[in-house]
Amino acid sequence: MSPTEKQTLLTIDYLLAGTPRQRAAYRVLTQAGIFEHLATYHPTLTGTIPLDIDIPGSDLDILCEVYDFAPFAALVQTHYGHLPDFYQKTKALNGTPAHISRFSYPASPFPIEIVAQPVPVREQRAFRHLCAEAALLAQGGAPARAAIRALKLSGVKTEPAFGQYFGLEGDPFQVLLEQVQ
Repeated sequence: MSPTEKQTLLTIDYLLAGTPRQRAAYRVLTQAGIFEHLATYHPTLTGTIPLDIDIPGSDLDILCEVYDFAPFAALVQTHYGHLPDFYQKTKALNGTPAHISRFSYPASPFPIEIVAQPVPVREQRAFRHLCAEAALLAQGGAPARAAIRALKLSGVKTEPAFGQYFGLEGDPFQVLLEQVQ
């Protein structure tokens, strides 16, 4: 994936020219004001929606770069704590501290999950997976996208679905990370 393509993924404007679900995701994110409220933390959408491999129930995964979780958690609480299913927790993800916030936005088909880590967004595992998966989908095209979506519908998680479809040897989570420089 080129640096320009990676840069495009750091905003959500590309969703406006996307599928109906991508356009719906854009509306939810802008109505909720997530990218405005969290701007100083470099919010970035990752996961299945940007790749057009989402299935019913897929969430909007947002990464943030955060070095002090307390003010971040307070900010998220202020803006979204009143929403249904609101939840916050701090824990380690793959050995890196993380603050996770989840909630439902009214009339949205997407649950929202925000993962904050003390790591630049471009270096976080989820963003690196997004880049590797986008590159593989660019090679595999519509057949790959359809097959991965079918695997996901059958219960296979995203990274294992990529591993299975593309015949990646070893742990697909690690193999995908190794594909991104």
